[in-house]
Amino acid sequence: MENITRLTPLKQPIVFELEGFDVPPGYGSMFFILVLINYIVVLLGNGVVAFVIIIDKNLHRPMFVLVCHLVTCDLLGGTAALPRLMMHFLMGQKKIAYASALAQAFCLHMYAGALQTIQGVMAYDRYVAVCEPLRYPTIMTSARLHTSCALAWIVAFILIGVLFAFHINVPLCGTTIKHIFCSNRPILRLACIPTPISDIYGLTMTWFLSTSVFLIIAFSYIRILHTSIKQSRANSSINNKAFRTCAPQIVVYVIYQIATTIMVLSHRFPSLSQNIKKFLSILFIIVPPVINPMIYGLVSKELRTSIFRHFIKQCSLKK
Repeated sequence: MENITRLTPLKQPIVFELEGFDVPPGYGSMFFILVLINYIVVLLGNGVVAFVIIIDKNLHRPMFVLVCHLVTCDLLGGTAALPRLMMHFLMGQKKIAYASALAQAFCLHMYAGALQTIQGVMAYDRYVAVCEPLRYPTIMTSARLHTSCALAWIVAFILIGVLFAFHINVPLCGTTIKHIFCSNRPILRLACIPTPISDIYGLTMTWFLSTSVFLIIAFSYIRILHTSIKQSRANSSINNKAFRTCAPQIVVYVIYQIATTIMVLSHRFPSLSQNIKKFLSILFIIVPPVINPMIYGLVSKELRTSIFRHFIKQCSLKK
């Protein structure tokens, strides 16, 4: 192993080399096109949803503002990983500078962290909307909404910032990152010295963030379910309305959790080929950013109608 046999600390400028996929000759272009299509769908899907929410004043409401933050997070994750993956398939580019490696790793961890904190805020918003409908306008004011969104990003930024602060003054003795993208752990595996504090903090932070968001979502939707069942006895349409407003977030959360669970479990099966393990490890980047805007666009009638209206308007202007 390079990071073990080479004991002399590297000096800047450090250039890493990603292990990447083992691409058979002649297949690089095909994989490049597949990733390119995936990235175009990510940009178009999330970009259209964010653009329509921003320009349509009728959608300037808490639920849609939070969706806008969610698709922004998806754009961050997709843009951090997919362009470099395309370069890998098209030109065989595996080298990445130290600063670029840390930037990619930070953005991907921010994507994973902010996605969860934003979903926590979304769950609270749906809880107040369904369980406290009369007080909802006074509780979820514009100021409180934007403060909650800012806190979601700030909490994720601080947690991930502390994680990457452990990289300061850590000597590196290797240059080969055994992954297809840069992240905290693969980079620190190249350290000349053990990094137990970073390992403990990383595990603790991941457990704390995932558990906290899960508890918030579970509490919110259990209360929503209880309230909906109780109120549906008097008005059956309440159940349908609660389902339409809450189902998208539950689906988005479950899809992300399934993708990350598959990534973790794939390392527990040594019989799987390295290429399959690497592919499974990027599902959390290539699947949720593609599906999320479709879920919100299809389920939310207001958002879907607004998208079609602006699309028809743009087509008529071109004529």
